[in-house]
Amino acid sequence: MFRKLQHAVRLLSQSTRLMVGVPDYDNYVAQMALNHPGEPVMSYSAFFRERQEARYGKRSCTTRCC
Repeated sequence: MFRKLQHAVRLLSQSTRLMVGVPDYDNYVAQMALNHPGEPVMSYSAFFRERQEARYGKRSCTTRCC
């Protein structure tokens, strides 16, 4: 029962982070190990920066006013 509760909490936590735009680094590492075992894995800071740029773009103004 404790394992099921732990799993549910982890899924809820992951879903909440994705809803507010925080990327899931652990999932990225697992997918890299599974699908690309020989390739290097980005550090957390590089991964976070890459995900932020992918979401918001590299421009400084993210609104439609500019």
